[in-house]
Amino acid sequence: MKKFTVVLLIALLALTTVFANGAKEETVSKTTKVGFVVINDENDLGYTWNFMNGMNAAIDKLKAEGYDVELRVSRNHLEDATVTDANIELAGEGCAIVFNNSYGFENYVLPVADEFPNVKFVSMTNCQSQVDGRANTYNAFAAIYEGRYVAGIAAGMKLNQLIAEGKITADQAVIGYVGAYSFAEVISGMTSYYLGARSVCPSATMIVQFVGTWGDATLEAAAAEALIAKGAVLLSQHSDTTSPATTAAKHGVFHTGYNTDMTGQAPTASIISCRIDWTNYFYTFIKNVIDGKENPSDFTGTMADGDVKLTELNTAIAAPGTQEAMDKAAEAIKAGKLHVFDLLTFKIGGITPTNEQMYDGFAQVQGNATYDGYFHESEFQSAPYFVGQIDGITWLNSAY
Repeated sequence: MKKFTVVLLIALLALTTVFANGAKEETVSKTTKVGFVVINDENDLGYTWNFMNGMNAAIDKLKAEGYDVELRVSRNHLEDATVTDANIELAGEGCAIVFNNSYGFENYVLPVADEFPNVKFVSMTNCQSQVDGRANTYNAFAAIYEGRYVAGIAAGMKLNQLIAEGKITADQAVIGYVGAYSFAEVISGMTSYYLGARSVCPSATMIVQFVGTWGDATLEAAAAEALIAKGAVLLSQHSDTTSPATTAAKHGVFHTGYNTDMTGQAPTASIISCRIDWTNYFYTFIKNVIDGKENPSDFTGTMADGDVKLTELNTAIAAPGTQEAMDKAAEAIKAGKLHVFDLLTFKIGGITPTNEQMYDGFAQVQGNATYDGYFHESEFQSAPYFVGQIDGITWLNSAY
């Protein structure tokens, strides 16, 4: 009996060790679930496509380093209550983080953050995390205005070439811009783009058509058609589809894009695009969560950090010297020697504007961003807040 008891104790000890080791192994290899709620899907070849590329690259990098990460995506959401439902569903499935990729999602996300205080909710291109009083909400965007400015240089160089070749006169150097909405994110981007173009083509002017939606190919094409009818010889956009590029090609005018390289869809028209590379942000945020480290509540990526990029220049149609001009400007921006919203380079109503004329009154974080001779965009909060309507840009509508 004594011998049996000893054997039984040894067996129980061994079994306990197995369970302990198993529990330890389970803890080490526990899967971290990451949710992503997106406005379109990968097939839009623009906005969400760019986000998904960054997310997939970040997940691949984490897995290569031994992290066990599982991505769950909820696609094709309007900016409405379905966003709330999607966030609840992903949080309920055990996602430790839920990312959201559209400006209008944030107000639908915040109530879910209250319901799931242990889940981290990240809203890209939004702006309330610094002031909403929640410990589990985050915002992120990038200084895309830097990339817009450099892309504008490519546009200005093309306008100069058209003038030099006698295809247009200097006063016909008209850029058409398809904008989603008439608020800060779009205004900041289109203004910096125009300033880049005008830095090399002083006679350039720009007309803007807003469409009241982020990604409607039909509306964007119609806006592009209207801009061309108004005299635009080159188009750009802050909208999610490639239809402005294909419309430009259809009418024999030129184009610069956003979010993705559009030369594949419009090789005879699209010169270059600027985009945010989200890879580093996603990778760092997820890794920090797994490692138990804090993330900033509001994050701004920059060109110097590699988060703002230009796609490959379409040299088949770009003006000679374009790459050199862009490289020079990009290096100056990275070094802090070129400030996109330099007050010496633009006016409002013929005079140097005040901070009140440029700073968005609806921005979540307020302050005086006008000092040292320039407007400091995206330094107080990651979401843009420049809303100045500068001379040289004409809005054809402003209903959105």
